[in-house]
Amino acid sequence: MDTENRYFDRELSWLSFNRLVLEQTKDKSLPLFERIKFCAIYDSNLDEFYRIRVAYYQSLADIPKKSRKVLDYSPKLVLSNIKEEVTKQLKDFENTFYNEIIPELEESGIILWQNQELSKAHNAYLKDYFSKEVLPEIQPVLLSSSGAVLSFLKDNLIYLALKIHKKSRPPEYKSNYAVIQIPSDTLGRFVSLPPLNDKFLYIFLEDVIKKHLYMIFPGYNIEATYSIKLSRNADLMIEDEFSGNLLNKLKKSLKQRKTGLPARFIYDGKMPEDVKEVLQLAFNLSEKDFFPVGKYLNFSDLNQLINPFSPKFELSPLKQLNHPVIDKYDSIIDAVEENDLLLHFPYQTYDYVLRFFHEAATNPEINEIKTTQYRVATNSAIVNALIAAAGNGKEVTVFVEVKARFDEENNIAFADKMREAGINVIASIPGLKVHAKAALAIKNSSKKGKRKSYAFLGTGNFNEKTARQYADEGFFTSDKNITKDLEKLFLFLENPIDTFKFKHILVPGFNMLPVIREKVNREINYAQEGKKAHLIFKLNGLGDKEIIDLLYDAGSKGVKIDLIVRGICKLRPNLPFSKNITITRIVDRFLEHSRIYAFNNSGNKEVYLSSADFLSRNLRRRIEAAFPVYNRELVQEIFDILKLQLRDNVKAKLLDENIRNMNKEVTETNEYRSQSDIYNYLKKK
Repeated sequence: MDTENRYFDRELSWLSFNRLVLEQTKDKSLPLFERIKFCAIYDSNLDEFYRIRVAYYQSLADIPKKSRKVLDYSPKLVLSNIKEEVTKQLKDFENTFYNEIIPELEESGIILWQNQELSKAHNAYLKDYFSKEVLPEIQPVLLSSSGAVLSFLKDNLIYLALKIHKKSRPPEYKSNYAVIQIPSDTLGRFVSLPPLNDKFLYIFLEDVIKKHLYMIFPGYNIEATYSIKLSRNADLMIEDEFSGNLLNKLKKSLKQRKTGLPARFIYDGKMPEDVKEVLQLAFNLSEKDFFPVGKYLNFSDLNQLINPFSPKFELSPLKQLNHPVIDKYDSIIDAVEENDLLLHFPYQTYDYVLRFFHEAATNPEINEIKTTQYRVATNSAIVNALIAAAGNGKEVTVFVEVKARFDEENNIAFADKMREAGINVIASIPGLKVHAKAALAIKNSSKKGKRKSYAFLGTGNFNEKTARQYADEGFFTSDKNITKDLEKLFLFLENPIDTFKFKHILVPGFNMLPVIREKVNREINYAQEGKKAHLIFKLNGLGDKEIIDLLYDAGSKGVKIDLIVRGICKLRPNLPFSKNITITRIVDRFLEHSRIYAFNNSGNKEVYLSSADFLSRNLRRRIEAAFPVYNRELVQEIFDILKLQLRDNVKAKLLDENIRNMNKEVTETNEYRSQSDIYNYLKKK
């Protein structure tokens, strides 16, 4: 074991997290369709990883060595390590899917067709479906085996690569090659057939096409078919972001994403060399782009597989809880006027957030609304409320982060829609991403210039759909200390050359890093005085070396440090330089998404909820908001929930010094599952 390296590799740490997702596909305690859902999540995660992270290292590897001298690592070595780990994981994944998931589906009354004999009626049904629905969508492309004419593969779509030859020529005559796009983007990935042996029957769309290739290539013998897919670099590089029209540049870059450089070319591992060589020439690929996998690709499409026995083979839905304090009031604004209010999604309903925006839009005493928008739902109820507010004569300002990856087009469309409705839309700041999740509803009274603000801040996006799957915190307050700071933040967003002093909320580039350092050092002082010193940080990612070194120092001086980190984690535990530090990972039915900074402070506990992870980009190159919770009951509530997560020994794992996810000890008398326990805790309130 290497005990000298102080930091995990960023990419291998993320792959370690995705392995934990992979492990859910094998967890027999989960209902079958829950495991299938994790198959889809695992594949989707991995695909995005290649399109963003691997593509980044590939671009570095292509730079001449002289220009790479500033790097303290070898991009080619990183890529090699990634490929080695992913190869292991995919072997495990495919073994689980083919040898466990598919047989268990059949045992449960569902056949996912794998060459079982079909009846004449089935074949007639498929031929009719192919002729009427599939064939009109098919556009076969013959390939040049010399590479003289380059062909094009669309990003992230499945194709069949075919080796064929004319029936009129002998088999030893030179073969032809072709590709066919699988139209799963328009027809769906699975075709439902009449029952087989009293079991529901589904067939992959590409298998339907394979059975009818003679209709596409009459006069040809089909020698072989292989599934292929090209994922392209999806990271938008906006040249000279600080000059010109940023929106126009972004729109241009979005078009380029669809034709970006290859990030990964995956193909059926049974493909012979001659077919690979033709594909490499035809699509201008390099050997490093090729990644062999199994027969089927795009397992993220498993989300389309219908469970005919629903809700059997699925987790029972949790009935979302109401908030005991808010429900005492007819008006949510009145409730916030008198109370700080803490919400825990998805255990409690997100409807309160929607009500806040709708009430702000219609309440005659509310004159202004200000909010940020990072990722919102399609047909967003919040956007509709903001448009209604503008229609009611209110001054509405919305900061739209159009650089939110994979939501750029959605956000540009919403920005245009809101601008047309008379909303003051600020679309991105050059060089910065605004990741804060904040909203203000403001009363401006004519009496003595009285001004009152009501705030909602969150750890997650203003998105009512993802709020049903993401575990996040939401906070309502009218505390002047916090709302004044938020008004300064919005003033900065409107004019980013101004400087402000934030006294309560933490904002990168202003006070976030200094305050975190100060509070960690305070715990170190308590530990050295012999007092209890304890830090709990819950994050999606921990990668900033300055913060990691600060935590190493705190742990070595006696501070107990509990980290709950979902994904990237470069901090390496269980070694002489990382004493008193534990790292917990939780993967369960909901995606752990909240960020919480909790300090024991010699018993006078302090809590910040935040939009910011401890990654360098969040702490240095983004606009984030970490906000304090001052109400003592709510502080204790957050600590109670953190303790439930730290004791989890069913769905939680401990990250060890070798980047492995280790089981916790479970007995019949001490089985704890935090997401269920949190729900029951809140239900009792």
